[in-house]
Amino acid sequence: MMKFGTRAVHAGEEPDLSKSGDVVSPIHLSSTFARRIVEKPTGGLEYSRTGNPTRLALERRLASLEGAKHALAFSSGMAAEATLLLSVLKKGDRVVAGDDLYGGTVRIFETTLRKFGVSFTYVDTRNLEAVKHALERRPAIAWLESPTNPLMHLCDIRSIAKAASRVGAITVVDNTFASPFLQNPLSLGADVVVHSTTKYIGGHSDVVGGALMMSDDELFQSVKFNQNAIGAVPSPFDCFLVLRGSKTLHLRMQRHSENAQKVAEFLSHHRKFSAVHYPGLKDHPQFGLAKRQMKMPGGMLSAEMKGGMPEVRRFLKELNVFALAESLGGVESLVDHPATMTHASLSSERRKRLGIGDGLVRFSVGIEDAEDLIADLKGALG
Repeated sequence: MMKFGTRAVHAGEEPDLSKSGDVVSPIHLSSTFARRIVEKPTGGLEYSRTGNPTRLALERRLASLEGAKHALAFSSGMAAEATLLLSVLKKGDRVVAGDDLYGGTVRIFETTLRKFGVSFTYVDTRNLEAVKHALERRPAIAWLESPTNPLMHLCDIRSIAKAASRVGAITVVDNTFASPFLQNPLSLGADVVVHSTTKYIGGHSDVVGGALMMSDDELFQSVKFNQNAIGAVPSPFDCFLVLRGSKTLHLRMQRHSENAQKVAEFLSHHRKFSAVHYPGLKDHPQFGLAKRQMKMPGGMLSAEMKGGMPEVRRFLKELNVFALAESLGGVESLVDHPATMTHASLSSERRKRLGIGDGLVRFSVGIEDAEDLIADLKGALG
C-alpha cells in the first residue's frame, strides 16, 4: 500500500484517461442522472441524495486514509453519528460510553435516544477494569473518544475493542481529535470510526461535514441504506472542499502537533495555570499509551487557569492570534471555554463531576509560526 501522504493526495481522484483525465475531481452539481435503459442507472447513479460522483470520490479518499474498506460522507459529524446510531440500535439496547465525550454526542444520547428506549452507561474509559465491568451488561455499542474532548483523556482502544467483541458489542471510536494521520482505530480492533470532517480532515474552517469508516460489509450496507433514507448527505461543493483539504492533512498534522507541543510546554511552566492536559507532555498520565497508539500527540490541549472565570475572561479578551471560537482543527489557532461554549449543554453538576470547571480553557493550536503563538499567549497573560 502507498504511504499516507501519497494516498492523501491521490486516493479517490485517480484521473480517468478514457474520459476527461481530470486531475482534480469535478464538482458534480446535478441532482439527478439520466439513463438510456429503464432498469439500468447510468454508472449506478440515480439521484444525488443516493450517490454523487464528487461524494463517491471523497468516500474513497476517506476509506483509504483510515485504512477502511468502506466510508460514508455526511453533512456533519452529528449527522454521521445519528445515522449510525439509528442503523444499529433498537428499543431496549444499551450503550457503554466514555464519560468525557463531546457535548453534542451526549445531547443526542440523552435528549433524543433515551425517549426511544435506549439506555446509556458512562464510564471512565481510562479504567480498563471499569469498562470491562460495564461491558458485562452486554451493550450493543461501546462508544469511545481518544483523546477526549476537552480533557484529553486516552483509552486503550485495542483492549477495549477486544473486550467489547467478546460480548457482541461493536466498538465505535470518534477519531476527530487525532485524525487518520495520527491514529487508526480500525487497525486497533475498532469496528467503526467517526469523524467530524469539519475539523482536521477539512482543515480550513470553511466546510461542515462528517464521515463514518468501517470494513464490515453487512454493517456498511445497513448504514448506507439509512444514509440514503435519512438523507443527511453533504453537497457536492462541500465534498470538494473536504477533498481539497485532505490533500495536506499529513503536512498540517505534523505542524499542529509541533506547535501544540511548544504551547503545552509553555503553559505548563506558567504560574497562572495549575494543570495542562496534553498527551505529549511527559507528566501526562497516559504519555506511554499515547506513544504506542498515536504517531504524534496532536494539535489539541486544555489547561486549567488559576482564578476561575474572572481570570479566564481577562485572558481570553486579550488574545489576538488565537480566535475565541468553537470548533477546532483549522489552520488557524482557536481558543474555547468549554463550560460556557462547547459543553454548555451539560449540567453544571455533570461538568463538575468530570472536571470541566470554569477555569478550563481548550486550545486548538493552528499551523502559524509557533513563536507568534507563544508571544500572543504571553501578551494576554501579562
